[in-house]
Amino acid sequence: MTAPRYTELVSNLPATVPFVGPEAHMRASGRSFRARLGANESGFGPSPHAIAAIEAAGREAWMYGDSEAHDLRAALAAHHAIPPEAILVGEGIDGLLGNLVRLLVGPGDAVVTSDGAYPTFNYHVAGFGGVLHKVPYRDDHEDPAALLARAEEVGAKLLYFCNPDNPMGSWHSARIVQRMIDSVPEGTLLVLDEAYIDAAPEGTAPALDPEDRRVIRMRTFSKLYGLAGMRVGYAIAAPPLIAMFDRIRNHFGLGRVTQAAALAALQDQDWLRGVQHRVAQARGALSAIAAENGLHALPSATNFVAMDCGRDADFARAVLRELMGRDVFVRMPFVAPMDRCIRVSTGPEAELQVFAEVLPLALRAAR
Repeated sequence: MTAPRYTELVSNLPATVPFVGPEAHMRASGRSFRARLGANESGFGPSPHAIAAIEAAGREAWMYGDSEAHDLRAALAAHHAIPPEAILVGEGIDGLLGNLVRLLVGPGDAVVTSDGAYPTFNYHVAGFGGVLHKVPYRDDHEDPAALLARAEEVGAKLLYFCNPDNPMGSWHSARIVQRMIDSVPEGTLLVLDEAYIDAAPEGTAPALDPEDRRVIRMRTFSKLYGLAGMRVGYAIAAPPLIAMFDRIRNHFGLGRVTQAAALAALQDQDWLRGVQHRVAQARGALSAIAAENGLHALPSATNFVAMDCGRDADFARAVLRELMGRDVFVRMPFVAPMDRCIRVSTGPEAELQVFAEVLPLALRAAR
């Protein structure tokens, strides 16, 4: 019996999973996590209006979702005061990034990112044969000047930049980000990942300009809106670029229940403001827990806190392993020097108390 005839590109790719999910960890251990603080989800949950919309739309789950996501796009357009033609809704930022790379990157095409930035973007680039050029972080921040210089040097098709940043939680001001947009080399598209923008302080995001062809901005309902399980995000870009996605996207990829949930969540801005307040409180609590245990919490504009363990990556991995062994799910950066840290998501007070209880035990065992 003959085997499937895989493409040469796919045959030569390594078997890669960008992130091992918490469910896989629980299956391996045979136990549930006492505190789920590793995936930057919102343990505070979605708006009650979103939950009600999910329940109501569930009765219509036998129908495909609107292939144009008309109502959600219209609501997002009104929310941001931009035309609907400048908005693309898709299966989370991960799905949007995959389609963007498919649209623009072919075998051998240069793509620039930071060394240690979002691995799923790199996964998509490798999957379509692009060549990644990586720039180191500087002082635990992505380095805009160095990224622009490398994009110019290699003639990058795409330049990926996350603000606020994952995995460090650091951020640049809107002024710096706008200066970066203004300086993008000819022929390069800036991919501005703003997954964490709802947790950031005022003055982090530059004004939206749907006519600017130099940048595509990615946002999500997976973080503070509390809909990670629904997989819905959106891109904002010049209408001609948005229109090109119709040539390759999965037109019925966004389900009916998902669209209803996102629309209801968007319309409940009071809930979002409440979650923003709780996230800020939880960041403060995590910083205090870190200090009580001799660790340094880095300033964060996200819904997680990176904690400097004060030693090298081997020690941070040992701390992570000991936390996981005590059923506390956290993650850590993959690349030096950021891998001296562990990364802990914000969450409800009960889960933070579990983390506070377990962290000193994990540190003692790691030492």
